[in-house]
Amino acid sequence: MEGDHWPHGRCDGAGRSLLDLRKRASEFFESLSVEDLVRDAHRSLWVSDWSRIADEYRIFAESARADGSGQVAQEAWLCALTALEVARNVSDPGDAASADLAHKVGISLRGLEADSASSIERVTIDGFDQGSLAGNFLPALRDRSSAPVVICISDGDAPLGAMMGRLLAASRHRDLSLLLVDAGHSSVPRPAKPEHVLQCWLDYLEARPDVDAQRIAVYGEGAAARHASGLALLDRRLAAAVCDGGIVAPIMSRASLRWMIGAEQALRDGAPAGTSLPSRRISCPLLVVAGNRSMVCEEDALELQALYRQAGADCSIVVPNCIPHPLGEVENFIAVDDFIFEWLAGRLGAIRQLDSVTHL
Repeated sequence: MEGDHWPHGRCDGAGRSLLDLRKRASEFFESLSVEDLVRDAHRSLWVSDWSRIADEYRIFAESARADGSGQVAQEAWLCALTALEVARNVSDPGDAASADLAHKVGISLRGLEADSASSIERVTIDGFDQGSLAGNFLPALRDRSSAPVVICISDGDAPLGAMMGRLLAASRHRDLSLLLVDAGHSSVPRPAKPEHVLQCWLDYLEARPDVDAQRIAVYGEGAAARHASGLALLDRRLAAAVCDGGIVAPIMSRASLRWMIGAEQALRDGAPAGTSLPSRRISCPLLVVAGNRSMVCEEDALELQALYRQAGADCSIVVPNCIPHPLGEVENFIAVDDFIFEWLAGRLGAIRQLDSVTHL
C-alpha cells in the first residue's frame, strides 16, 4: 500500500518471521513524529494497515495448524498479536476500531493457547489460608535440565493474556522460562499482601526440576511494578528485579499528605519537598523503566540510582522515548521489551551486561 500516511511509504503484508515483524514494527515507531500522530486520518490508516497484517498472520497460523505445523502456527499467532499491539498503541481508545482490535486479540490469544497446549502450562498452587493461585508457565525453548525463569506480574489495567502474547514474543529466543501471574486476582483472601502471595510462587519455582533456583527474576509493569519491588525487598532468593525500586509508595504517600493538609503547611511542618527515597535497599540487581512501565519519572529514577551507586549496588535505568500526542503517549514497546529481556538475560548470566542508564 502506497501513501504518505505510512512513514516508510509502504506497508507490506505478513513477513517471514517474528524477528522480521518486530524489527519492522520498531522501525515504524522510530519513524513517527508528533505531527504524524495529531492527524486522525493517519492514525486510522495505520490501525487499518496493522490490523490487516494481523489478519494475514492469523490466516497463516490457521493454515499451519491444518498442516500440522504447530511451531509455525505459534510464531504466526505471536506475529498477529504483535501487529495488533502496534495498532492498539496508535489507535484512539474511544473509537469503534478499539472494540474490533480487542475482538481480534481475543481470537489470536485463543489460537496461540490452542497451538501451544504442550508448551503453555496452566498452574494452580495453594496459597494462604487454603486459597488457590493460578498462573501460566512457559518453558524456555531450549531443551535443558534447568533454565532461568522470570516471574511476570500483570498490571491490573492490562489483561494477563495480552501481556503473555507480548512478553512471550520478546523472550522467545532468549533461553528464559516465564511464569505469568496476576497478583491482584486470586482466591487468596485479603489481607494477604501481594508480595507474600508472590512468595508462594517463588516456593513453587524452587521445587520445579526445570528451573534454576539460583536464577529467578521478577518483572512487574504499571501498578504491578510496586508488587515486584515488594517481593524483591522481602525475599533474597531473587537474582534480579524489574520494578519501581520501592519509590512509588512514598511518593504517593507524600502527594496524599500534601492533598490533605496543603503543600504550604506540609513544607512548614518539615514534610519533604523532594523525592521520598525508600528506607530499605533491594539486595539484587534492579532495573527501573521510567514512565508508565513503573509509574516512576526519570528524575526520581536517577535519584534512586545515585542512592544505590553510593552503596555500591547494581541499579540500572532505562528511559523509553515516548511520543506525546492528544490521546496520550506512544511508546516503542518493541524496543523497551527487548531491552528489558536483554537486561534480564544479562543479570541471569546469559549475555553481556548493559549500560546503567539507557535512553531508548
